[in-house]
Amino acid sequence: MKGIFTHFIAVGLIGVGPLTFASTCPDILQGKQRLLNSIEEIDLCESFKGKTLLVVNTASQCGFTPQFEQLEVLYQTYKHQNFVVVGFPSNDFKQDKGSEGNTAKVCYLDYGVTFPMMARSSVLGSDANPVFTEITTQAGITPRWNFYKFLINPEGKVIATFPSSTSPTSTTLTNMIEQQM
Repeated sequence: MKGIFTHFIAVGLIGVGPLTFASTCPDILQGKQRLLNSIEEIDLCESFKGKTLLVVNTASQCGFTPQFEQLEVLYQTYKHQNFVVVGFPSNDFKQDKGSEGNTAKVCYLDYGVTFPMMARSSVLGSDANPVFTEITTQAGITPRWNFYKFLINPEGKVIATFPSSTSPTSTTLTNMIEQQM
């Protein structure tokens, strides 16, 4: 009888363990996002929890659009060290017009992007994507233009912001990424 009782307690603890001891996800990673030009959604927490992120609002028809090449280099350099670039296309600055298919072509075919690209959304104002709402809450800043970059630490906190003019492979940015590893 004692053996059976011990077995039920052990099974009960194992069954409850993940629910009891699971840590919560940071606010910035709450919810799901649809991927660019797709019906597929990803759970931000499942995909990015515990990773260093570079969140970038992108546009496919902007003078900074060639930064996709450097963002991809950055992603390839650090992706095996818990680092992810996450792109959020937006037409808030009127430089990502047309269909999501056109945006996807620029990203995936023209620039060879392999890092996660979310569906087009707003990054400003009351209609802003929840990720950018949280960035604004934490950093007190909104994107001033396309290709604004927000470095998020593994705990989900915005630790640095970089203007559009900052190269994704700049020493300043890469040093900050490396400090998070």
